Amino acid sequence: MKVMTRLLAATAVAGMATSVSAADMTMKFGHVGAPGSLFEATAENFADCVNSSMTDKVEIQTFGSSQLGNDKEMLQKLKLAQMDFSLPSSIMSSVDDSFGIFEMPYIITSRDHMRRVQEEMMDVFQKAANDNGYHIVGLAENGFRHITNNVRPINVPADLEGVKLRTPNGVWRLKMFQEYGANPTPMAFSDVFTALQTGVIDGQENPYAQIASAKFQEVQKYLSITGHVYTPAYILASKKKFDSLPEDVQAGLTDCANQTQDFTYETAAEMESVLLKEIEDAGVEVNTADKAAFIEASKPIYKQFADEVDGAQEMIDTVLGLGQSG
Repeated sequence: MKVMTRLLAATAVAGMATSVSAADMTMKFGHVGAPGSLFEATAENFADCVNSSMTDKVEIQTFGSSQLGNDKEMLQKLKLAQMDFSLPSSIMSSVDDSFGIFEMPYIITSRDHMRRVQEEMMDVFQKAANDNGYHIVGLAENGFRHITNNVRPINVPADLEGVKLRTPNGVWRLKMFQEYGANPTPMAFSDVFTALQTGVIDGQENPYAQIASAKFQEVQKYLSITGHVYTPAYILASKKKFDSLPEDVQAGLTDCANQTQDFTYETAAEMESVLLKEIEDAGVEVNTADKAAFIEASKPIYKQFADEVDGAQEMIDTVLGLGQSG
């Protein structure tokens, strides 16, 4: 219950922090996460850090549950200066091909592995963001993704044959599930519950934190533990806006983003066991998929990524090599 206590505390503090203040600058942080989600905890922790450490300079107000739009819309709003921060994840692969590396199945094996990739390759991802008008203030996470559906338990890729599966708006996730035999459909996260409830789609894939907070367990029969993709999340700003901020504000925001990453990783690890039980207790049938079968079926996706994206093979080799470190 420690993790739930922490989430409630973070939300309560953030609620107080978004009251009227004397800060010079008010900044909006939007995300798609529902109450109780890891996204909410991440945004609230970042806002609390900034609001308490830069009281007279910056006040961050948070807006969850897609209040400011879906991920695609918020990316546009950042550039239009209609909001200041968002928390995209998989959709970043549609911003620049470099982020597609995190769409490769089973390429990230742990949070420690992700930290090593960050230390080694952050310049690559920051340049990719900058080239497209964005600035990565810091990294957080969405997490290890698993499949839920109403058709059958998924043990091997062939079990996905014909399953109508929602995916985020990322080209490589779409290709991956097509390769596995599913019928993937890109859809905004805010639309998924109703689509599952009405049978427009059979299933979806997300980390436990997103599944439980969005209450997908109320409209899904099966959860298959696949862990097929680990998706980082990005505390993202407009490059133009971030560059225009005073240097001390830039430094403060960056420092808080780094602190939030530590919080997010610890919270996410705790949430996994708690939320899996919550999903099971709701009556969802849980099975552990054949990881080796999925890894084998993923080889064509790696080849396609390497063939189509400049420098992709080098990125693949670097990330896989860092997975063997430590």
